[in-house]
Amino acid sequence: MATQDLTTKDITNTRDRFRALLYGNRFRPGLIKQIIVYLLLIILAALFLLPFYWMVNTSLKTPDQLFAIPPVWFPHPFAWGNFYKVMTYSLGPNYPSILRSAANTLLITVNGVIATLISSSLVAYAFARMEFPGKKILFMGILGTLMIPFAVIMVPQFILWAKLNWLDTYWPLLLPHWFAGAWNVFLMRQFFMTIPKEYDEAALLEGASRWDIYWRIILPLSKPVLAAVGVFAFVFFWNDFLNPLIILVTPLKFTLTQFLANFSMMYQYVQWQLWMAGSVIIILPCLIIFFFSQNLFFSGINVTGIRK
Repeated sequence: MATQDLTTKDITNTRDRFRALLYGNRFRPGLIKQIIVYLLLIILAALFLLPFYWMVNTSLKTPDQLFAIPPVWFPHPFAWGNFYKVMTYSLGPNYPSILRSAANTLLITVNGVIATLISSSLVAYAFARMEFPGKKILFMGILGTLMIPFAVIMVPQFILWAKLNWLDTYWPLLLPHWFAGAWNVFLMRQFFMTIPKEYDEAALLEGASRWDIYWRIILPLSKPVLAAVGVFAFVFFWNDFLNPLIILVTPLKFTLTQFLANFSMMYQYVQWQLWMAGSVIIILPCLIIFFFSQNLFFSGINVTGIRK
């Protein structure tokens, strides 16, 4: 009788454990739920990666494969010559090559990233760690500028640059970014507020200045948010098309996005395989930057919304 009760108890325990494994409990999800979640994530990832795959796929096609029915999902043979044509493409001696355009874009991008990190971190430090009259009102005013679309300030900015005789120069693309942007200030301020203020108080007691606290304490502890803001800034400046289009006139000063837009001027019709090859070349630095900084990037995004 005892043996029979023990066997029944073992069967019941095994059934409960199997049921918990399949359906889970309030402490952990079950196997079925995990499978469903992972399937949905895989499907969503495939949908998001499909445009990128199609861009790479099109860049390796020959012209007769572009609009073939059914679509060519795996080009054969690979048209590696498309990349060579892009690298050697030029409308003439007065037009830049892709390397010249890349150098122009790199100048604007490096300046923009450095300017964004320095100016935004300084302003965010003041709002997060210092007390002064009207701080909250001023911070709300800065955040309010996020609601102003670029189309509203585009014409006044153009008139300002024209009055300063800065049109067709890099100054309008370099100088304004040394004045902090509202979104970056918000992200950094939120992160700085998660750092205990006891660090500041201890440093002040030891005779440190506000600059010492900012440079030696706050910035070394803020690598995640600096990486996040840096990646955002790099992608924005590297891919910016509207601002250079408004300011720059001389072709030799064109950026990569303007270089890519000029493809249609060389041929009677759009060479989509060349456009996609150029797009792959242009997007490659963004992928490399994101790949090497993704851990800091995601940790910065996660922690930014948390306040101690």
